[in-house]
Order: sequence, then C-alpha cells, then structure tokens
Amino acid sequence: MESHRQKKIASVLQLDLVDVLQKAATQGGLRGVIISVTKVNVTVDLSIAKVYLSIFPVSKSKELIEGIMSNSPLIKHEIAQRTRHQLRRMPHLSFFLDDSLEYIDQINRSLKGLDNPINDPDLLDRRKKL
Repeated sequence: MESHRQKKIASVLQLDLVDVLQKAATQGGLRGVIISVTKVNVTVDLSIAKVYLSIFPVSKSKELIEGIMSNSPLIKHEIAQRTRHQLRRMPHLSFFLDDSLEYIDQINRSLKGLDNPINDPDLLDRRKKL
C-alpha cells in the first residue's frame, strides 16, 4: 500500500511529466501526437519512479517510448529543476508503455463481433512448431 508521501510525489511527478513530454513532442516536430502519463508509482524508499505512458497514435508509440527512454537523463534534469522546492532527491525515472486502452479496445471490438477469428484466421497468432 502506498503511503501519503509516495502518492504526493507521484502526483507532482505526473503533472510535470505530462507538461515536459508533451512540450518535447511538439518542439520535436511531432504534431498530432498525444502523450499522457497514465500512472506514476514511486517505490517505498522514493528512489525509483515507474512512469506509465499512453501514446496516441499507437503506431508511433514504440518509436516514441524508445526516444523518451534514451532522453531519460534530460527529462529527469528538467523535472528536477521544476520540483527542486518540493523534492529533496529526484527519483530515477523508468518509463513503460501502458497499452491498457488498446487492450480494452480489442476486447470491445471482439465483443461487438468486429474481430472474429473464425471469419479472419489471421487475427490469431500462429503457433510455432518445434
């Protein structure tokens, strides 16, 4: 269970990360890309923050998450500057792709009968024979 301090730090990080990441995307020439921080989990010792990102359009998500991970030190520095009066130590940021919205969309499509593996067998993963 998260402590009050962990939740407070997570919310501070989440607000600033949304601003920094969205600004970086627009300055990088990526128009029409939406990056949202769906959740931030901070460890008990406040040393690591796991940041879950949802990126739209989904087709650019893999490329963008790799770019964000490679620029992690710059992002950490920017967040540290913004939160210097609120946090003593800036936690290490670990970024993960949150594909829960895409997963929910797949379930909804299946329930509505739009993605039927009987009609379209290509939807099922092919099993590899050893």
